[in-house]
Amino acid sequence: MANSLNKKIGVIGGGQLGKMMILAAKQMGFWVAVLDPSENCPAHSISDFHIVAGFDDKDAMKRLSDLCDVITYEFEHINCEALIDLWQNHGALIYPSPESLKVIQNKFDQKTKLQRLGVAVPLFLAVDGRESLTAIGNELGYPFMLKTSTGGYDGKGNFLINSPDDLDNGYAALGSGSLPLMAEKFVAYDMEISVIACRALDGDIKVFPVGRNTHVNSILDETLVPAPISKPTIGLAMDTAHKVMEVFEGVGTFCIEMFVEKSGNVLVNEVAPRPHNSGHYTIEACVTSQFEQHIRAVCGLPLGDTSLMRPAVMRNILGEAGFDGEAVVEGASEALAVKGAKLHIYGKTHTKPHRKMGHITVTADTAEEAAALCLEARKQVRIVC
Repeated sequence: MANSLNKKIGVIGGGQLGKMMILAAKQMGFWVAVLDPSENCPAHSISDFHIVAGFDDKDAMKRLSDLCDVITYEFEHINCEALIDLWQNHGALIYPSPESLKVIQNKFDQKTKLQRLGVAVPLFLAVDGRESLTAIGNELGYPFMLKTSTGGYDGKGNFLINSPDDLDNGYAALGSGSLPLMAEKFVAYDMEISVIACRALDGDIKVFPVGRNTHVNSILDETLVPAPISKPTIGLAMDTAHKVMEVFEGVGTFCIEMFVEKSGNVLVNEVAPRPHNSGHYTIEACVTSQFEQHIRAVCGLPLGDTSLMRPAVMRNILGEAGFDGEAVVEGASEALAVKGAKLHIYGKTHTKPHRKMGHITVTADTAEEAAALCLEARKQVRIVC
């Protein structure tokens, strides 16, 4: 344990999540290499070494492994088979494990494993071609969600089937069978929540407070903590997150997204094996951030305190509609003049509509006050070109 800080860390992905992982690692004195295809990725300027290569480049991943003592990643859409090869045949330490990543990459496999091991999820079915959708609609009822089993994020890869008339359009919109598809019963939820959880090498699990998530156009807009739900539902959500970590035997920070039904029951929507947009509030609001916790876990250090110090609200800053080019931030001074506002700009050089370019977090004495102040600060900032 005394030599844990001497480890060299490899991070696959130099986007905003990778950058914030590396900032946490550098604060503790770690040497960090990043693998990312963009020479000017957000993490470039703070990395000790940058391998400019694609996320499916097996040789580049082997090079990263040779340089580093432990490898982690900022998102799940990477070459899992290359990671499995490094893990099994070259002795690389990779967390979360490539085996868990392989299951999580496929939403149908992910939900199948969760359901088999007793975690509540919405009713779901595999899609076996266009001809199966009529029977699926009869079984699930309308509306239902048609999803790609792989590759989807921020609403991409989803199509809401409101009636039998939507079946052809939905099937065509999601690739006409070129990607594996699944169907899921539509959940008339009361709200969406997420729980950030982390598991250490020794099996210790710590769970962060529950956040309520609000989406606009299927992209996260706001996370409010603590979520305005009953104590029994909070307990159920945190217990569910704990169980998910045991199901995947994950090492590192995971996000468990859930639906809260009007009854107070919770259903797991998706699991992300990494720090998550909805956990950004932890940087200002918790004793230990999700990023520091992740670095602690993958390097064999004890997990930190996840206590919420003050209520918090986080709002995403997206690229403005009508702007596609070199990013310019407007309104930073005005936003930072708002009481308690903390502005995070990710350093992406190119903006386009709806691209995540940064976020604002406000902590306050109450969640309601934090929400009002965060909205005021968010209104000041624009990403243009």
